[in-house]
Amino acid sequence: MDASRVSPVNLILLGPPGAGKGTQARMLEDRFGLVQLSTGDLLRAAVAAGTEAGQRAKAVMEAGDLVSDEIVIAILRDRLSQADCAGGVILDGFPRTTVQAEALDALLFDMDQGIRAAISLEVEDQAMVERISGRFTCAGCGEGYHDIHKTPAVAGVCDKCGGTEMTRRADDNAETVASRLSAYHAQTAPLIDYYDGRGVLARVDAMAEIDVVAQELSAVVRQATA
Repeated sequence: MDASRVSPVNLILLGPPGAGKGTQARMLEDRFGLVQLSTGDLLRAAVAAGTEAGQRAKAVMEAGDLVSDEIVIAILRDRLSQADCAGGVILDGFPRTTVQAEALDALLFDMDQGIRAAISLEVEDQAMVERISGRFTCAGCGEGYHDIHKTPAVAGVCDKCGGTEMTRRADDNAETVASRLSAYHAQTAPLIDYYDGRGVLARVDAMAEIDVVAQELSAVVRQATA
């Protein structure tokens, strides 16, 4: 690696559905000038741009199959090579397995980069079921609400746009959420051990208030970049 070149600050956010990864990633973007990369957004952008990897992904998705790790890594390589990622990225939703983590390590090694910190957002399963199953959104502007934690000032009326049509995701119900949490623990939680073994794991209590969690995450990032 060129010693005169500042290594990008690449982070991974780990945590089950509802842990707040997306919200915290956006706050880290603003605070540290990083770029949030989610697998879904990467795939859609690559398909829309018609890149070689995007065309391969499109063919697989149109056939109703899952996009392979090889294609995802190729798309990620293309994205990391773009100028706005020079300072570092926040990976949200990838890797999901240790096999993907090993492929990511190989990719970053080839690019003279690495993972500065893998941050596990620690939450309680039952709290996640309640948090996710209570979510609903204004159909007009997309403003998010919750049955308990964030209700509109006037019931049924959006605070932001005044809309009266609210929607809930079909999979935001207790049974489905519990199933997603089970899948997370089985498939993704082993990544905690993987990154712990590489000395880059940090744990943050994500049951705290959003601003408190953001402060703890910022402290982890500053330590990782010191």
